[in-house]
This record gives sequence, structure tokens and C-alpha cells, in this order.
Amino acid sequence: MIEIHPNLYVGTQEDYELVVEAHETWCVVHAQAIPYHRLAVTYSPGGAVPGDHPERYVARRGNRLMLNLVDSRDPADIPKEAIDTALVFIHRCLSGGRPVLIHCGFGISRSATIGLLYLLVYTDTLPTESLAAVEEAYRRIYPSYRPSRGMRGFLEAHWEEYVRKGMTTVEDMIS
Repeated sequence: MIEIHPNLYVGTQEDYELVVEAHETWCVVHAQAIPYHRLAVTYSPGGAVPGDHPERYVARRGNRLMLNLVDSRDPADIPKEAIDTALVFIHRCLSGGRPVLIHCGFGISRSATIGLLYLLVYTDTLPTESLAAVEEAYRRIYPSYRPSRGMRGFLEAHWEEYVRKGMTTVEDMIS
């Protein structure tokens, strides 16, 4: 578990279960469908959330946000709604003085990418001239960052939107 910004941590499922789970003051983004989103929405192993389910991509339970996010090789499998909701959730928790852990299974792709996007959109920590420059700077902060092809493709597909529009627009879109 590494602090990438004051009170904002990126880590693994083990970090959540061993360090954070028992502390009710933390906000947590579970950036993995299994087991957290599946347990919150209660769908069966091998099954899928129905397309019309209100919590198809995101389920919130108190200070926890469960994303229906798999580490796919296809960027089309990454729901932008889930990523945007996570960024706004993180910002609101941090603004309220609460520490936040973003985690996925191994803390290298899904959670690390959400951490990168948070820094890009809400802080001046990272450069904005290119995705390559952002990733190089972010690896100095979070050396474990190794996005899957799907997460990297998601960044490429939405890069200009996040840099240009910022989160004010994203917050308006999901509010």
C-alpha cells in the first residue's frame, strides 16, 4: 500500500483485508468485480449483472464503492461510468478528511490506473502534455503501475477528455 497523495493510497486486496477493513474511518474503492461487487449485488459465479440492473457497474455501501471492473484485455470492457464515479467518490472522501484506499487484486492495473487518473484530474502532480509523460511521472510515485491492455487502452481512448474537461464535467455527468 503506497500513499500517492495525502491520504490517498493504492494497494492490493490483501492490503484492504489486513490493514484497512477493520477501520470504519476509511473510504474504500474496490476496483474489482470479484468478490466485492459480486457480493454487494449478489450475482452468481459465472453469472453477470443484468444489463438493466441499477448497480450494474457501481454499488455503494456506506464508505465503500464496489466497481464491476475486470482486468480485461479489451478497453471496451472498462465502464467509464465506474471509473468516473470512483474519481468523484475519492475526491469527496478526501475533501471530507477521510483516508482512501483504492485496491484491486494485485494493485498494479485497475487500482493503479484509477490513482493515476485521480492525480491527473484533481491535482497538479502529473504533467498533462502526453500520456507517456504522465505514466513516466506516475511510475516515480507508484512504481508498481503496470496497466493491463484494457486499462491502458481505456486511458488512451479517454485521455483528451480527462485532460481537457477535468472532473467538474465528470461530476456534473454523474450527479
